Order: sequence, then structure tokens, then C-alpha cells
Amino acid sequence: MSDAAIGCHLSIRGGYAAAAKSAFYMRLRAYQYFPKNPQSLAIKTFDARDAEACAAFCRERGVVSVAHTPYPTNLAADDEPLRQATVLSLRNDLAIADACGSLGVVVHFGKSKQVDPLQGYRNIIQCVNEALAGYDGRALLLIENQAGEGSSMGTTLEELVHIRRLSEKPERIGFCFDTCHAFASGLWTGDNDADLLAKGEALGYWEALQVVHVNDSRYASGSGRDRHATLGQGHIGEQRLLSLLRAAPLRRQPWILETPAGHDGTNKNEIEWLRQRL
Repeated sequence: MSDAAIGCHLSIRGGYAAAAKSAFYMRLRAYQYFPKNPQSLAIKTFDARDAEACAAFCRERGVVSVAHTPYPTNLAADDEPLRQATVLSLRNDLAIADACGSLGVVVHFGKSKQVDPLQGYRNIIQCVNEALAGYDGRALLLIENQAGEGSSMGTTLEELVHIRRLSEKPERIGFCFDTCHAFASGLWTGDNDADLLAKGEALGYWEALQVVHVNDSRYASGSGRDRHATLGQGHIGEQRLLSLLRAAPLRRQPWILETPAGHDGTNKNEIEWLRQRL
């Protein structure tokens, strides 16, 4: 039986506190949200009282919230104006997440077009350091593994661990493990659980894991295609997905579904499917 908090992505259209209440009334113990417009890096002036109400509600009801950065966010951005906009946006996301009492802010590893691949990693470290400079909140920056679409960066545990170690504030950084991304990149084939778990243990990756994105994959392992599928209906399949989720490092963390919504516009049936099998 899983002891993980399970949830999905919810809208903040009605405000941060309203999203928390929606999660609770849907019988979710966790949920993810975009702290601002997911299509833009523009800074959001947020309602502090609404954020505080969200934090209080989640604390009283035992609900875990996780923020996710907007889609344009790229830690490895090469263009200087874009990098600066990314840093400011990350600071804004962290401020909102911290005010909402969230566990952290999920951000994809990043992609670089530099001929020298090492420059991409330098860009990530610089961006992370600048975003966390002067930040003393409790919400963490949660770096997510990538599927390998358009770039092989961020597809290995070694990359994530070393970026964290080389940053100026590793204690403010954690990880988000995405099952679809791990499968699509070839990091996890669905049949190498023991090797994956052992590698994560040896690297200290699991120690910093804070949240798991639970998604099936529309494409085969090693495809590099980032396309999420309904649980049990993709190339990962029911048994292989459940086998990995039962592993101790993953079952201790909140699980967030990012799969296609059902006919009712929610993931509640899929979450119940997962609960029954675990």
C-alpha cells in the first residue's frame, strides 16, 4: 500500500486558496499549480492574503502543494536578456510558492544551443545561483529530469546531482522525478528498476527527491518524445509503472499526475485507479 500523497495539476483561476480547497474536496492529498500565467515569464503581483489563506488551509487539512514554472522557463538560456528574465521569473515563482506554503517550484533542467555543451551547464549553474541569491524561503527549487526531446541535457541522474552540488545553495535545491521523461530518455526502460534505484542511491539523488510526476508514455523507451499518456495505457504499462512506484524512494514522496484529463475534466478517476492498485 502506498503512503504517498496523490494529486494532479489544478487551475488557480479562482485564486490560490480556491485551488487548495478544490484539491481537498476532490479528496486529493497533493496538487500542482502554475503560480502565474504558464505561457509567460512576466512578473506577477500576487495577493499575499490569498497566498497566506492557501498556506493555512493546506497546513490545517494536510494537503501538499507544488508549484510549476511557466513553459518558457529555461535554466540554460544562452541569450542574456532571456536569462535575466528567467532569473526574475524564478524569484517571483519562489516568492509565490513560499507564500502559499508550497513544497517547492518544479523547473525543467534546461536546454542549450551552444556548440560547447559545457557552456549550457555553466548557464544553468549561473541562473540557479542568481535566482537563489538572497532567497531564504522554505520552498525549494525542484529540478526535473528531461525526456531528451530536442536535447539530451538533463536526462541522467548524474547531471542533476552535479548541478546541485556545484550550486552555491544546494540546500535550497531538490529534485522532481518524472516517470514519462525517465522512460522516454532511456534512463528507465521499465525493466531496470534495480539499476536505477542503485544508481540514485549511490549518487545521493533520492536523498534530495521531493516530488514524483506520475505519467505513462505515449512513445517507447529511448524515443526522446515527451508525450504523457493515461496511466496503464501507454508504453510503460500498468505493471512496470506500479513496480517502480512501490520502491521506497518514490513512495515516500508526493505523486502528481500530469496525464490527459478524463471526460469530467479532472484526473480523479485515474487517481482512484492508482489508489486501488496500490
